[in-house]
Amino acid sequence: MERVELTRPRQAMLDAGATVRLASPSGGRVLLFDHLDHAGTEQADSTISSVDMSDVVGVVLPGGVSNPDQLRLDEDAVRILGDALTIGLPVAAVCHGAWTLIETGMLSGRTVTSWPSLQTDLSNAGARWVDEAVVVDTTGAGPLVSSRKPDDLEEFSRAAIEAFSARPTV
Repeated sequence: MERVELTRPRQAMLDAGATVRLASPSGGRVLLFDHLDHAGTEQADSTISSVDMSDVVGVVLPGGVSNPDQLRLDEDAVRILGDALTIGLPVAAVCHGAWTLIETGMLSGRTVTSWPSLQTDLSNAGARWVDEAVVVDTTGAGPLVSSRKPDDLEEFSRAAIEAFSARPTV
């Protein structure tokens, strides 16, 4: 995944007092990238399949090109996102992270932003795509926060923290 799209929002959330967990399909170490260059690893706290939704206050989807493309093929990741959207948990996606949301089939009528190359994919999934730094769509059961790129991470992090803070623990 794109290193900065994981580390900057996570640090902002930690600074705000949140407990943050990193889940991945297989657990273990997650590869990080600076664009296409390897930039280290992060240790996942759990596998996606072991996530207990009663412990989740919100979901963040970092971008990068390969991470969302792999997650959209992971049945557990798609199920968890669908569950989060259904029960009204805030979901936040950076850049290419919105690709994974398409697989839930739950974007119809929602307004989102992303890296520009996803515009057609998101529109075909029924979303209204806009070119803005951050979009907070509240037309679903819970807020959907999205942003275009790493340059938007400060605004994205603030919006995600606000959405997560407004949600009572389930």
